[in-house]
Amino acid sequence: MINIYGTIGPACANPEILKGMFREGMTGMRLNTSHMSVKEAAPQIRMIREAAAASGVEAQILIDMQGPELRIARMAQQMTLEADQRICFREETCEGDGIPLPKMVYEALKGGITVLLDDGKILVELLDDHEAIVRRGGVLSGGKSIALSGVELHPPAMTKQDCDNIKDAVEYGVTGVMQPFVRSATDLQIVKSAIREAGGNVICLLAKIENLSGAQNLESFFGLADEIVIARGDLGNAMPLWELPRVQKDISRRCKAAGVPFMVVTQMLASMEHSAVPTRAEVSDIYNAICDGASSVMVTGETAVGQYPIEVIRYLAKTVNSFRRRDD
Repeated sequence: MINIYGTIGPACANPEILKGMFREGMTGMRLNTSHMSVKEAAPQIRMIREAAAASGVEAQILIDMQGPELRIARMAQQMTLEADQRICFREETCEGDGIPLPKMVYEALKGGITVLLDDGKILVELLDDHEAIVRRGGVLSGGKSIALSGVELHPPAMTKQDCDNIKDAVEYGVTGVMQPFVRSATDLQIVKSAIREAGGNVICLLAKIENLSGAQNLESFFGLADEIVIARGDLGNAMPLWELPRVQKDISRRCKAAGVPFMVVTQMLASMEHSAVPTRAEVSDIYNAICDGASSVMVTGETAVGQYPIEVIRYLAKTVNSFRRRDD
């Protein structure tokens, strides 16, 4: 069975929409805990389970942890950044203007570094240790990812919020934990220990490959992770974009050879955030992921904030099913 996951968000947090998504073939839902804790999401988790049950589906609930991923701190309001605009950064604990950053990121800023914001949608170039110029603009809000090109930082594998979320995950019936930016087997051992201590022995652990360290150390994850996640957003930021397909294929091949399940995620149907019909390239991408042996596929913003969440799942499921029919 190939699992088909959506992501909960404002666009689909409605019982009837969720029922429609499950009836189209969705098997589970992702909750991004960088924006909402498990406890805060309890009403949504209950809604997902009820919608799934009404559609004859036993839903899988995955929580995507914050982990060592670095994010912009909370902002009072979103900012629209234009190309060639001058902006500045500040440490999140300090008052004043500028985009608030965790201390570790702020202290690593240096002139000439390229900064990728919101999974690389926005790109800025540092002019000095805190001032930058926007090279690729967009709308930015708090909680979005930040990465410094060519700079390797070493935040802990789990945050305090992650620890709290794992404890609550057991209570609320979460079936899987997605650990972001896995760098080494040690990261997974820390998370597995936390899951075990919380009494979550039936909770699966999914290792997200989002950096070069994760891709290089892949085989060391096989005895620890229940599933590998090829998370192409940040993974694509870690290398020239044209190299990403090769790396995806390589990870797929290594997982398949070892008999380890893997998931493909990020921008699978990105155009459908605003279009009722996907591009030909997108459905080909989905089909190729299944041909490579993917055990799961997932969409994120397409169902969380997109205009056509039910249609997204319909195209995703029908493309997966077209591969299944090949052998009929």
